[in-house]
Amino acid sequence: MMNPQKAPLKNTPPSRRVRIAGTILRALFIGILIVVTARVASPQIESFWSAYETPGDLIRIALGLSVCLWLGVHVFILPKDPEAFRTWLYLGLAVLPLALICAYVIW
Repeated sequence: MMNPQKAPLKNTPPSRRVRIAGTILRALFIGILIVVTARVASPQIESFWSAYETPGDLIRIALGLSVCLWLGVHVFILPKDPEAFRTWLYLGLAVLPLALICAYVIW
């Protein structure tokens, strides 16, 4: 039998600071992903219009554009779970420096 006094309390929603910090770190991480994707998907040749000459470049540009648009939409779709903001706060603090290093190396 479960003791009512020892029952786990419902998780309290995160504070306003945690929500704001989680949202900012999430947006920064997705923004870095967009920049890295756009850089990787750019054509190998100097001119953008020369991508039509090489089918591989054209496919890479089309896939990169679709991924960038998909990520851009997800910047504005906030998580519905209140715990997701706390998760993004912790995950953002750990992954954001790695994403910045990756963007620097790729650039």
